[in-house]
Amino acid sequence: MSYINDIERNSAKVDAEIRNLASELIVHGKLVLLEKRAKRLQTFIEPLVTLAKRGDLHSRRMAIAKLRKITTKEHPKDGVIPTLFGNIAERYKDRKGGYTKLIKVDNRTGDNAPMVLITFV
Repeated sequence: MSYINDIERNSAKVDAEIRNLASELIVHGKLVLLEKRAKRLQTFIEPLVTLAKRGDLHSRRMAIAKLRKITTKEHPKDGVIPTLFGNIAERYKDRKGGYTKLIKVDNRTGDNAPMVLITFV
C-alpha cells in the first residue's frame, strides 16, 4: 500500500495544506509547525521566492498558479502575491538561495511531536 509522506490523506489535501501554509508564511513571516510539514513547506516556498526575484509577468502568473490564494482574510488589500513580489523579493535580491530556516523548539505537549519554527532568514 502506498502512502503519501507517511500520512493517510490524499495528495490533493496535502497540496492544499502546503499552499495554505505557504500563504500564511508569506504574510506573517514565521510559523510553528511539525517538523515534517515545515520541511515540506520549505521545499515549496524556496522556488516561489526565486520566482519573485525574477519579477516578470510570467513568474507572477506561475506563483499565482502555485499558491492559488491571492488574498487573506487579515490582509485583503495587500494579499500574498504583492507581499511576495514586493517585500520578500526586495529583501532577497542579492541572495542565491536558502531563504528560510528551521529552528527547533520544544516538543508539543500531549503527543511529544517534534516542532520547529520556520522563518525567513
